[in-house]
Amino acid sequence: MRLPPDAGSPARARRMLRDALRDAGLEDAADGELVEIVLLLAGELCDNAVLHAGTAFEVDIAVTEGEVQVGVSDWGPSALELHLASPRRGYGRSANHGRGLLLVQRLAGSWGTRHDADGRHRTWFVLELDAGSPRPSAPPAAATAVAGPWPEADRIRWLLHVGTGLTRHLDGPALIAELVRRLHELTGALGVTVEIDRADGNGWTEAARAGTAPHEGHDSATTVEIRLPLPAPLRGRLRVYPGAAAGRADELASLTAQRIALIVESNWLRGSDQRRRALLAYLADASELFGQSLDVDMTVAVVPQVVVPRLGQWCAVHLAGTGALRLVALTHALEDEVAELHAALDPAPANGATGMTPDLRTRLRQVLRDGVNPAWLTTPTEGVAIPLTTRGQPLGALLVGRPPDRPHSPEDIALISDIARRAALAIDNAQSAALHVATSQTLQRALLPRALPVATGVEFAAAYVPESTGSEVGGDFYDVRPLGPGRWLASIGDVCGKGARAAARTGLVRDVLRVLVKDGHSLTEAVELLNDVMMEADDPTQFCTLLAARITRAGPADRTGLAVELVLAGHEQPVLVRADGTTQLIGTHGTAAGLFDRVQVVCTSHLLGPGDILLAYTDGATERRDRQDFFGPERLLRAAQQADRRSAASLVADVRSVVEGFSEEPMRDDMALLAIRAVP
Repeated sequence: MRLPPDAGSPARARRMLRDALRDAGLEDAADGELVEIVLLLAGELCDNAVLHAGTAFEVDIAVTEGEVQVGVSDWGPSALELHLASPRRGYGRSANHGRGLLLVQRLAGSWGTRHDADGRHRTWFVLELDAGSPRPSAPPAAATAVAGPWPEADRIRWLLHVGTGLTRHLDGPALIAELVRRLHELTGALGVTVEIDRADGNGWTEAARAGTAPHEGHDSATTVEIRLPLPAPLRGRLRVYPGAAAGRADELASLTAQRIALIVESNWLRGSDQRRRALLAYLADASELFGQSLDVDMTVAVVPQVVVPRLGQWCAVHLAGTGALRLVALTHALEDEVAELHAALDPAPANGATGMTPDLRTRLRQVLRDGVNPAWLTTPTEGVAIPLTTRGQPLGALLVGRPPDRPHSPEDIALISDIARRAALAIDNAQSAALHVATSQTLQRALLPRALPVATGVEFAAAYVPESTGSEVGGDFYDVRPLGPGRWLASIGDVCGKGARAAARTGLVRDVLRVLVKDGHSLTEAVELLNDVMMEADDPTQFCTLLAARITRAGPADRTGLAVELVLAGHEQPVLVRADGTTQLIGTHGTAAGLFDRVQVVCTSHLLGPGDILLAYTDGATERRDRQDFFGPERLLRAAQQADRRSAASLVADVRSVVEGFSEEPMRDDMALLAIRAVP
């Protein structure tokens, strides 16, 4: 069949195809939906031919025992499929352009296009028949409607009933377009349109159209307009332009409007649920990103990256310092605009730049004072400022520029406010963590000597490697104190536990040992008295392992070296590294301080010749773990033997490097190293 390129031709082609399928004995579709699928796909191809080709077009159908093949040919200036990605104009469903071949690809068993040398373009599709399936009755052909009695019941059923086999493959817009096309065919109207306002700021948009829009001068009194029964905030209307031959258009339009309203509402609810799920996922991802670091600078730098471009074209974070705002983070969707935006938002510009305007400065101060309500910005670009508040205290302000194509909606403001609350909590946690780290590091530094003594004939070097990044005070310590000319007290120990209690006990052990030894007590007496002091606290969980050494320059430094008195109270044996590279563990094990009423310790004497080094350490070194393997004393002896012995500092650095490189796992315990070298 050959048809002219006008708006009524697709409807006539669908009626003729329905008649042909009935004449071929296909009143019953093999899958219950074959007739509807043929009419749907053929209608899409005919619409495309009328819209893009602008020439007469032909429709052909071939029915064999196993399949139905339908083709649509035109003689347009270029291939039909090249136009399908461009927006439709004039006739057609402008809101749903480019849908025809997608439906063909989705529903047809096979399809293709052919371009002949004479300019003929043919698009075809094939649907396979399944002879074993039951075949429901196909609706009769819809003759041109005229004013008169109500159409037959089966024609109305065909108008409203789209089988489940077909609806499974059609999305909401395609299903609405099919209902509009059927209404257009049954009424014989000039055109049918559906317009919807989804309350998304875009106003009324055309969802589907069949036929032609009325020309200027059309008698609007004959237009049938039915409001779609939609819940707020949705609105919709179905318009039928009857023309001269349309009958019962208002009744049929009312029935169709009910079905279209159900589809629109269902799609809107589905979209709302998807948006809600996406929103929850977005907020969860934002919280996870904000909480990944306890570094303040890192946390505030993430906030604009989360906001842009989803909630605005640019974003800035200002934090309130000591009486002044600071611009701490900024990003823009257009990288070229960042420098100009930074100059306009910086409260304290450098190099004579203009900086923030007085009006913007006043608005931000108002936001900080209010701490609840957002403030709308007009400069430097339109946007909104949301306070960053936590625990009732203002931290700063989050500034978000409006999206490029629309102002911020109430939903946007609610979402930005939620992001601001989460960001404020993350920033406050990071600031609290930074304060805690600073306090812990200050306390840790107070428990370690600021500098080791420097004297003729002896060299001291030490290293402290905390388990954490400094957020907790460790129980490991080392100390070297002069006792007089040529005499020193060196100690290294490990108090059980971490935190403030361990720090207090560490200070107690260090200071009591200093006082007792300086007061003339021997090392064994000093450890016994220290144990008494610790037992008075009646806290057996705060015991301590301790190495104490009294070091004496035995004579001229270039000949006799250093004499060492050594006491081990539950502590690891130190390593004696001779100048020739041989190593050994020295000292006698004793009882840890603070565990029992009486301690048993033994004082041993040793001599460090010129170039010899005594290396003391805490158990964080020997208990360094690689999976199930420990570093152990043997590896420590080997590391000390192979280390650079030209100075105490070089030996400490080499041993530390070997211990840390033993495993890729983070440190599980603090480690302290103390080296004493007899200088040649």
